[in-house]
Amino acid sequence: MTEIIDLSQEIYEGMPVYKDLPQVKITVHNSHEEWNGIKNPKVKTPAVHKLEMGEHTGTHVDAINHMGIQHRGKSIDKMPLSMFYTEGICLDLSHKGLRELIEPHEIENACIKAGLKIKKGDTVLIYTDHYRKNFNGNNWNNGPGITADTASWLGEQKIAAFGVETMSPGVPGVSNKEVHRICGELNFTHYENMINLHLLINRGRFRFIGLPLKIKGGTGSPVRAVAIFEE
Repeated sequence: MTEIIDLSQEIYEGMPVYKDLPQVKITVHNSHEEWNGIKNPKVKTPAVHKLEMGEHTGTHVDAINHMGIQHRGKSIDKMPLSMFYTEGICLDLSHKGLRELIEPHEIENACIKAGLKIKKGDTVLIYTDHYRKNFNGNNWNNGPGITADTASWLGEQKIAAFGVETMSPGVPGVSNKEVHRICGELNFTHYENMINLHLLINRGRFRFIGLPLKIKGGTGSPVRAVAIFEE
């Protein structure tokens, strides 16, 4: 039996977005009443919505060209699909508090505790429980994050990507810029704003899928990330 666990946030108007990124706007572009020629309807039943939002909205993946000016041309549509269809593991770092940094030895210890090894091409998800504790609250912007050393260590394992529940992989103003730089240099990426990672703890390996939209020249894309367990 196949079990599919949804790891993606809902996209809706007014949802939290990172700093000065575009706010989400969703309006009815066409209604069924309009299509059916109903004049002055009391309600409008959506037939087509108009979406306005940035590439880095909700659960999304960053393209390599997002990591720095030197990576111009390495857009989301040019990244191999194999980066987004991988084996995955989820590591328990839920003891980390607000704006606390995650060091390489803590990733290694979490692997040992879970009886897992990071393999080449993996997607490594980092569970901090920040989403359930703080989503859309006063501390949503203050989640834990990895250090530059941890980003380098993960890149040295030749993973495809890692994923976090927070709006940034590093702690803003401390390690976030460096984490992005290292991802670009080592040619791997990360997912942000993931949910339901608690459902993956102590479950072992799974199939991870986080396919992006094929945005020409895109710096990233929202994804419908899932973990799949086959029995």
